[in-house]
Amino acid sequence: MQLNGIAHIQLAVTDIARSKAFYKPLLELFEMQVLIDTDTYYYCIGSRTGIAISQVSDEHADDRFDQRRVGLHHLCLRAREREQIDEIHAFAKGLPGATVVHPPREDAFAPGYYSVLFEDPDGIRIEVNHVPGRGHLKT
Repeated sequence: MQLNGIAHIQLAVTDIARSKAFYKPLLELFEMQVLIDTDTYYYCIGSRTGIAISQVSDEHADDRFDQRRVGLHHLCLRAREREQIDEIHAFAKGLPGATVVHPPREDAFAPGYYSVLFEDPDGIRIEVNHVPGRGHLKT
């Protein structure tokens, strides 16, 4: 059985208002449409996926994301054009609470692999890459 990609990703955040200030303009840049926007949940869809953020429970309000713990390591989205990586890098530098981990660079993960990596206000890492053609993806 072949799957048809990832339907959605939901990220738990410590301060939904602060995270909305980060994610709202980013997801608008990606031309994603808002489906749900409440005080505890924000959900957008587009480009054949969905991204949601939700408020953590009170006992985790002082936590910070650690990519070396069990669970999510980072989220990687794929851009259609190499030039978009440079555009996203410039955009990410202006997002409230963003930290750029590395500016656009080439890596050997696949031929032509070009990516930028940044963190949201909770330290959740977001990578956006471009790989020419299909890269390692067959469909």
